[in-house]
Amino acid sequence: MGADTFSPDVNGSARFAEHLASGLASRGHDVHVVVPAASRKHGTWKEVYDGQVVTAHRLRSWRWYPHDWLRFALPWRIRQNSARIIDEVKPDVVHFQSHIVVGRGLSGEAEKRGIRIVGTNHVMPENMLQFSGIPKFLQAWAIGLQWAAARRSFIRADAVTAPTRRAADFFEKATGIHDVYAISCGINADSYTPDFTPRTENRILFVGRVAGEKQIDVLLKAVQQLPADLDVKLEIVGGGDQLKNLQVMAQQLGIGDRTTFTGYLSEEDLRKAYTRSTVFAMPSIAELQSIATMEAMASGLPVVAADAMALPHLVHDGENGYLFTPSDAGDLAAKLERVLGMPEPELEAFKRESLRIVSAHDIQRTLTTFEHLYRGEPVTDPVVIPPTREPDGAPRPS
Repeated sequence: MGADTFSPDVNGSARFAEHLASGLASRGHDVHVVVPAASRKHGTWKEVYDGQVVTAHRLRSWRWYPHDWLRFALPWRIRQNSARIIDEVKPDVVHFQSHIVVGRGLSGEAEKRGIRIVGTNHVMPENMLQFSGIPKFLQAWAIGLQWAAARRSFIRADAVTAPTRRAADFFEKATGIHDVYAISCGINADSYTPDFTPRTENRILFVGRVAGEKQIDVLLKAVQQLPADLDVKLEIVGGGDQLKNLQVMAQQLGIGDRTTFTGYLSEEDLRKAYTRSTVFAMPSIAELQSIATMEAMASGLPVVAADAMALPHLVHDGENGYLFTPSDAGDLAAKLERVLGMPEPELEAFKRESLRIVSAHDIQRTLTTFEHLYRGEPVTDPVVIPPTREPDGAPRPS
């Protein structure tokens, strides 16, 4: 398995690669991951994830200083490193998670050797522009180049996947590659703890990178607009380049005393943060799936999310939460107020619906689907449970 971001990085792509690797290892597969070194130390050694041992080939890497943590494997050595590792390991299949550096090298060398290739796309080039330093008038050109580069790597794959149908359709349109499978990243829902006791406070939670495309500023403005008698507390979990700016903004909006920026949390503390919250907010406009939203749903939280990219796959408006107009703080505030003002029986119904919807995204189902792809066996797109009601509120015909 190859990835440009992996543990200890904290983002959806890294978490998926980590859980996929450990899940496959738990099923008896010999799993090797080829990823950038997280520091100057590089080499091959065993690493443990979710109690499972995988072999990590940590490549010499450089820090990308416009970003707060990102490191890249050296691009001019990736062919040589990929050839060396593939010849040592002799894998049955190569599965790459992005095309930027590691995936480009592994897919090229695997193709030469006739090894089966699976590629999964977690990348939207548009999200990378803020760290590129490219002037705005050249950004459309740069996005085109990145999608062309993605095509050159993914066209080598025997099977291509994306986390949701909408993400798959977006990728097909951008690259011209067709028949992309929509396979959920999946989560282990049993690891999260819903709380159905009557709420004693109104707590809004966001989990994710504190970066521009997440539009956390919209969430802060929405919280500032909520009625004072709701006595709302806001918790922002995660780190990123916008952290200090948003802390200042919270103070300027007069909600600094009610807003907590926790930074990164351990898995145990993160699960506690989900459990103690009332509602999960995801204002991002660039989610190809959103593992954090799935974790919130597995914790029994209703969700208020932007009506953008793949979030409508998870948030069924009026059933387990609400969708709001992207970037519209007023609409986000109105939808949050609606959830926070719900009677307990109605809130409990939303919580149980979140649990029902997320049950389709069980990690074991994801693992089985990828095993079929690795063997070249036919698979069908995993079904995303549709809303049980029509948009006008009428029950969906059975």
